[in-house]
Amino acid sequence: MKISEETVLKVKKEEDVEYPVSVKRKKKKEEIEATKAMKLRVKEERMAAKALKIKMKEEEEQQRWRWWEEERYECGIKWKFLEHKGPYFPPEYQPLPDNVRFFYNGEHIKLSPATEEVALFFAQMLDHEYTTKDVFRNNFFKDWRKEMTHDERRLIVDLDKCDFGELFQMHKDKVEARRNMSQEEKQAVKEVNQKILDKYGYCILDHHRERIGNFKIEPPGLFRGRGDHPKQGLLKRRIQPEDVIINCSKDCCIPKPPAGHQWKEVRHDNTVTWLASWMENVQGSIKYIMLNANSKLKGEKDWEKYEVARGLKTCVDRIRSEYQVDLKSKKMETCQRAVALYFIDKLALRAGNEKEEGETADTVGCCSLRVEHITLHEQLNGDKCVVEFDFLGKDCIRYYNKVPVTKRVFKNLKLFMENKQGGEDLFDRLNTTLLNKYLSSLMPGLTAKVFRTYNASITLQQQLRELSISECNHIPLLAEKLLAYNRANRAVAILCNHQRAPPKTFEQSMANLHAKIDHRKEQLALARSELKQAKKEAKGTTDDKLQAVLERKKRAVQRCEEQLLRLEVQATDREENKQIALGTSKLNYLDPRISVAWCKNMDVPLEKIYNKTLRDKFAWAIHMTNPDFEF
Repeated sequence: MKISEETVLKVKKEEDVEYPVSVKRKKKKEEIEATKAMKLRVKEERMAAKALKIKMKEEEEQQRWRWWEEERYECGIKWKFLEHKGPYFPPEYQPLPDNVRFFYNGEHIKLSPATEEVALFFAQMLDHEYTTKDVFRNNFFKDWRKEMTHDERRLIVDLDKCDFGELFQMHKDKVEARRNMSQEEKQAVKEVNQKILDKYGYCILDHHRERIGNFKIEPPGLFRGRGDHPKQGLLKRRIQPEDVIINCSKDCCIPKPPAGHQWKEVRHDNTVTWLASWMENVQGSIKYIMLNANSKLKGEKDWEKYEVARGLKTCVDRIRSEYQVDLKSKKMETCQRAVALYFIDKLALRAGNEKEEGETADTVGCCSLRVEHITLHEQLNGDKCVVEFDFLGKDCIRYYNKVPVTKRVFKNLKLFMENKQGGEDLFDRLNTTLLNKYLSSLMPGLTAKVFRTYNASITLQQQLRELSISECNHIPLLAEKLLAYNRANRAVAILCNHQRAPPKTFEQSMANLHAKIDHRKEQLALARSELKQAKKEAKGTTDDKLQAVLERKKRAVQRCEEQLLRLEVQATDREENKQIALGTSKLNYLDPRISVAWCKNMDVPLEKIYNKTLRDKFAWAIHMTNPDFEF
């Protein structure tokens, strides 16, 4: 075939043309390299952060004061050296700007600073239901008038004619401004707070630096209380240095009061654990500045509390036998004490305290139960001798329970209620002082609260033991072990009546969780379908590639099943505990050594049971507990 000269020249021209390299392809390659570099950098940063975290944790452990390994002081001595800077006082009141005005009966009134400050306390709560309650409003107005000048008292006589609108708006604007602060502003506030913490938030205890729990004195405001407290709305007055007693060592640098002030008193009492104290005006109770929960003094107190409760195990059978005998006593005092002790032991009721009329909200415990708080049923739901309890317990949490009791207890309760009105005391010959005095004669340090701690801890141990170690080791997932622990904890919370309202976001979070479960089910169905297809293709063949695909599909199904099970366990756990407060018993009533030993036996990371705060609080238990610990 003959090629024309024209064609040859055309081909040569095309060969001479330098086509540009594809910019798009080059960019894609650069992007891949950049992505790889970024992933590598992120991985290195994560590893560095993890290494730093481990290093900080190790340093923290090295610096931790292992006070539990030292000899304990005797004769009630708590410390030998104590030095601190005293409490941190809130800043003085700053008067309102001129453009923020208070109106009475439509007219602008310029208030004196003291009156204005208390008015602002009320204005800040206008969006809260407290300010709609008659008790709150009446108490506030009574105390507010005490702060007014003579002329102001003569003019302002009706709270309904007061207009706090501009004060409330200023408060809302400040809240919004704080919410919208820039990162630089937030950092500046954080640095100021850190300086305050560094100065006032630590003390030197026996030459070790310890964190103070509540070093700030509460600013003035309006008392709220829990539930329908009869004193809600009263003015909590500003605490001055002249109200404060300081406690420290004689040989330390005594804290200096704010300029122009002096302390009420300086003490050097090493048999107490508080650093400063004062009396608040609303209820006349003494407030204390104490060390943090993870300090030596708090840890020793916790350790001692659980050891006393643990000691009850050796004599609880004898005590139970004694109060069973006392149930038949002809002495009313002895009989009432036996029934109260029966309730405290079997139902983990709080002992309750005598209260002056009108002093606090109408909350009761076992010894302060009234006739109206129980109903007796000869038969109820197939059970005989049933006692129905219905009363407000601590923190205004309702206690409602229907409990079958022994015939003797039922008969005694009938006797206690004879010829009494609903508002009269059920145990009219008993109070907590008499009960605790009797208990201390049975065992040193024994009180009604020790029974509650003992029953809570022994219940947790028994509930956890129901899953024997051999059985638990076969539980495939950590989530299932945690569910078992939470169920044991839940049994204690129910016993102790630790309730809570379901979180506001509960329904939405459960909906999100169920959506994840549905999505995971779809993934599992797809993975099983792909596994079925892979089995068909690999059947009757020795092809390595097909066998590798089959193994990969099997692992994918197993992974999806585990993830689905984990989500379903999580949903069950959340649903069961939506109205149960697990944290209260874990913090106050459960011997931490039970949980630590369980974690060691079950190979469960302690971080899954205790958060950082609780791990610091119970460091003594974590370091001294062996897997074979028995409460």
